[in-house]
Amino acid sequence: MNQPDGADNSRPETPRPKEGGGGLRVGRPFGIPVHVTPSWAVIAILLTLLYQPVVEDTLALGAASYLVALVFAVLLYASVLVHELAHSVVARHYGLPVRRITLYMLGGVSEIEREAEKPGQEFWIAFSGPLLSLVLAAAGFVGYLLAAPDTIVGVLVWQLWVANLLVGVFNLLPGLPLDGGRILRAGVWALTRRSLTGTVAAAWAGRILGAVVVALPFVYSWVLWGTTPGVFAIVWSVLLGTFIWVNASTALRAARVRARLPELAARDLARSTVTVAADTPLAEALRRRAEADAHAVLVVDSAGTPTSLVDNAAAAAVPEERRPWLSAADTARALTPETVLPADIGGQRLLDTVNARPVSQYLLVEPDGRAAGVLYAADVRRAVQAPGR
Repeated sequence: MNQPDGADNSRPETPRPKEGGGGLRVGRPFGIPVHVTPSWAVIAILLTLLYQPVVEDTLALGAASYLVALVFAVLLYASVLVHELAHSVVARHYGLPVRRITLYMLGGVSEIEREAEKPGQEFWIAFSGPLLSLVLAAAGFVGYLLAAPDTIVGVLVWQLWVANLLVGVFNLLPGLPLDGGRILRAGVWALTRRSLTGTVAAAWAGRILGAVVVALPFVYSWVLWGTTPGVFAIVWSVLLGTFIWVNASTALRAARVRARLPELAARDLARSTVTVAADTPLAEALRRRAEADAHAVLVVDSAGTPTSLVDNAAAAAVPEERRPWLSAADTARALTPETVLPADIGGQRLLDTVNARPVSQYLLVEPDGRAAGVLYAADVRRAVQAPGR
């Protein structure tokens, strides 16, 4: 990908709702799958219960006011969907694949599979969502001026334009994982020509923002009114602030991992092996490994072709008195195309391969087919793991 000089390919990962299965698929607008997780039902019920008194006070509909409040909850998330569609459509305009859109308890997320190549692309992908929300808010305000305020349509339009205004403004706050954080990242990236610098700045801004969100109801109530905030305000601010802090921290760790990727090389992480025939007693194979101060035992056939790697954990579990009577092959795992890697693999390709082929060890081979050592997945993860802060 063509990037500005000094770019380090460290766009923060898109936060995803922690729910298995991705929720129920409800459609494919613009060819983009849309999923709704079970947690959406929780917030829909909560919004219905909170909004019902407003509807009842205005319209006096009785039990039907719950239905109107539920319609508002559905329309609100339709607005969230439109917001996410704006991100996704602009991302696809720049050639970035979009896996899906997921709606969940705290809003929605567009799962964009690749990062923007330039800060300008990052800006427009991020800004498109809040921009469309603010456009919807403006259109809703005009609609509210034309609608009778004491009607169902008037009440819903009023709530929707206010909600879209709040969604647009809130998402513009400058901190990851909000859209404003991505806009901030794009700006710092453009100034410094380093995406990592932009991510770090936006992630720390997100952490500060998360702390502010948690403290806001307390400051507001104590300083202005001298009272304690309500339970709902506290729970909601803690939930939202924690979400912002956790995802900002995740983006920061992911950026640090990506910064290390150019230095990641399988050959540098390779551990030494000893080679034995398949019928070599396990005890003898382990003795040779210790004598050579190696880390793995490679089993070969009569032609010298590698066939398997002794599983160290399985070998260690065999009682010493039985090891002379078992062959090395009895505790080995067969080599497959998925467990054999070129010795010169490195960077993002190595990390993606290890993640796609989750086994504990791999055989590294030279271009001529010779074994270059064994690579442990745990060593790869340790090499790229960012400091836990």
